[in-house]
Amino acid sequence: MGKSVTMLQAITEAMDQKLDQDDRVMILGEDIGVNGGVFRSTEGLHEKYGGNRVVDTPLAESGIIGSAIGLSLNGMLPIVEIQFLAFIYPGFEQLVSHAARMRYRTRGQFGVPLVIRTPYGAGIRGPELHSESVETFFAHTPGLKVVAPSNPYDAKGLLISAIEDPDPVIFLEPTKLYRAFKEEVPEEMYRVPIGQAKVVQEGSDLTIFAWGAMLREAVSAARKIEKEKGWKCEVVDLRTLYPLDRDTIVQSIKKTGRALIVHEAHKTAGLGAEIISIINDEALIYLKAPIKRVTGFDVPVPPFSIEDHYLPTVERVKQGIVETISF
Repeated sequence: MGKSVTMLQAITEAMDQKLDQDDRVMILGEDIGVNGGVFRSTEGLHEKYGGNRVVDTPLAESGIIGSAIGLSLNGMLPIVEIQFLAFIYPGFEQLVSHAARMRYRTRGQFGVPLVIRTPYGAGIRGPELHSESVETFFAHTPGLKVVAPSNPYDAKGLLISAIEDPDPVIFLEPTKLYRAFKEEVPEEMYRVPIGQAKVVQEGSDLTIFAWGAMLREAVSAARKIEKEKGWKCEVVDLRTLYPLDRDTIVQSIKKTGRALIVHEAHKTAGLGAEIISIINDEALIYLKAPIKRVTGFDVPVPPFSIEDHYLPTVERVKQGIVETISF
């Protein structure tokens, strides 16, 4: 049985079911208890499970993440909510110096089964530090897994997998998609494997790689270009940003011979560059054209009045397709 839910509702359902199933699961964060979170992702959970398992914390990201690391080392399965991705910077040292290194530091004796949930990305008319897309910071850190769902079904399945994973997982939730649309999601618990990309649209002329909110722009551009020019674009939702699904990336390039990467993060040292490197290493001889990136610009995310000029749009993606296939 399934029901039609938003991404936000799917995330809440995943946490609710894991809290109910496993007494070790708990949630920590600012305003997540009585208020139900800034986006209401934990609404109703404090009343259902109590203040010892859905914990309102002080306004101190370093303390929240540090406490969660200690809890995980002592047998708990904490889920931390950071209100916005750019608010994580005060807790960055705890993540990269402790959570990510603990298994290595203890020669495998201890892991840190910890999930950091945080909304990310622009398009919500938020102030500067509410719209960051800096997933590369975490994908560059050995010991962290990084996940970015693009739809309600994947959000629930990936979050359950993240909670059950023996290592720390950064779970990036595209704020723009929280309530953007609904889709059918099973009511029972299920898992979407971490580390597996998904081909969401088959094609033969070019592959578009995207994740999070940008997947919808990629699919829309692919469908429009097929109507206008007859070109069939394959669209791959990476879903996991570290570890990347190298096999799916390479197999798709062997099939299409061309690639376009779409992400809203800044272009320089963005994850698109790593995808290009994988293709160059393992599928260079299959390429018919240089790989193109359609990304955010190398500036801070601008104020909401010009925010739409920063984000990759369907038209920018279409232009990237035309330039690549016409090379």
